[in-house]
Amino acid sequence: MYTYDTLLAKVTTAGGPVREVTDPATGAPIGSVPVNTVADLDGAVARAVAAQPEWAALSDEDRRQTLLALADAVDASAEALALVLSREQGKPLNGPNARFEVGACASWLRANAALDLPTETVLDDESGHAVLHYRPVGTVGVITPWNWPMMIAIWQIAPSLRMGNTVVAKPSEYTTLSGLALAAVLNDVLPAGVLEVVTGAGEIGDALVRRPEIGKVMFTGSTATGSKIISASADNITRLTLELGGNDAGIVLPDVDPAAIAEDLFWGAFINTGQTCAALKRLYVHDDVYDAVVQALAELAAKMPMGVGTDEANVLGPMQNKMQFDVVDSLVEDAKARGARVVLGGDPDRDAVGYFYPTTLVADIDDGAALVQQEQFGPALPIVRFSDVDEVVAAANGIEAGLGASVWSADRDAAVAVAGRLQAGTVWINSHGGVHPYVPFGGAKRSGYGLEFGVEGLKSVAVPQVISG
Repeated sequence: MYTYDTLLAKVTTAGGPVREVTDPATGAPIGSVPVNTVADLDGAVARAVAAQPEWAALSDEDRRQTLLALADAVDASAEALALVLSREQGKPLNGPNARFEVGACASWLRANAALDLPTETVLDDESGHAVLHYRPVGTVGVITPWNWPMMIAIWQIAPSLRMGNTVVAKPSEYTTLSGLALAAVLNDVLPAGVLEVVTGAGEIGDALVRRPEIGKVMFTGSTATGSKIISASADNITRLTLELGGNDAGIVLPDVDPAAIAEDLFWGAFINTGQTCAALKRLYVHDDVYDAVVQALAELAAKMPMGVGTDEANVLGPMQNKMQFDVVDSLVEDAKARGARVVLGGDPDRDAVGYFYPTTLVADIDDGAALVQQEQFGPALPIVRFSDVDEVVAAANGIEAGLGASVWSADRDAAVAVAGRLQAGTVWINSHGGVHPYVPFGGAKRSGYGLEFGVEGLKSVAVPQVISG
């Protein structure tokens, strides 16, 4: 079991090229992390490839038990992991944030251990006999984002390990410390070489993707970077799972109780201070309930405390980095210039220490505004008025992203009817953004391809083999 200090001491380094890590809420230094070279990547890949046959030779039951042991190790050091995460990423300890994320890591490990993926007899009659098996890919490259740096890493690592693969993981350069801390806890359990971590910026990720020894790449991040990964991996015909950018629409039908749905709408949009791929990014509300929904959301949002993540009172934190702060700021300023009405927030202190952008609701905004059409990835929600369901479905479908969407109604059948018309990988009814380890998750259109979670997630990190005869 680690304390915060012992975990930090294990993963920070004083030798070799390093980069200082600072707290996005306070600007205070936390520690330093190594900056790896391509030569370091070469060594990590070689070790993972060498360790893979022995790991794959274990029984499925042995790997299941290892995943359970990993979950126990995460639980034992949960508070230390949450503190590292809160200080580096910025998210508060409480609410659906740092402690929640670490707890989800343990839960996802246990869920992947519990899943069954038996061989399947697909033909057994007078014409022949055929059995479908799933074999390891080999070594999986995992490239994770800065918004949920531990939980998304486990989403990719856990199924890969379960299926007999080894992993080379590259955490985001913005949250390297969180990635190293999680790996340190896991590697106290795993055999050497089964999980390797490399650090650095885009050039290290690019080199990882191009390695012919990497049989599968799993990436969560922007559509632009996903497109580069497709190109970089093409010569090797590398298998890919890509969970890319989202700009999720929520559609509120006229029969809702605004007060009853306000809290779920809020967390659908503002979980992790809006820095979530499948967060609610643009809210369409029917004219009959528009003013009441806006008011209910504003009253609730005004009560949600934002501040330094390690303050137990806060449930919203800073933007993780200046780049994303500036994106949100510019989109809101553009909306103001277009005449949209700022109901709450929209007035950041640009000279303050810490990347705090206030919880912002923007009403009476045109659907063509940049804040609606572009993914803000932060705590600013545009609320668009509509009166015709056909028109709002067209608006929701009118962008290139298709990760998630939601429909809100007291009539479930009516909501499901609208949901079926939306071009998104997941459509939630009367909630937004919730995921379950047994329910497949993936995007449509330019939000990527491939499925994660559940049995489909195990299949995605395996090679199907038919034995026929």
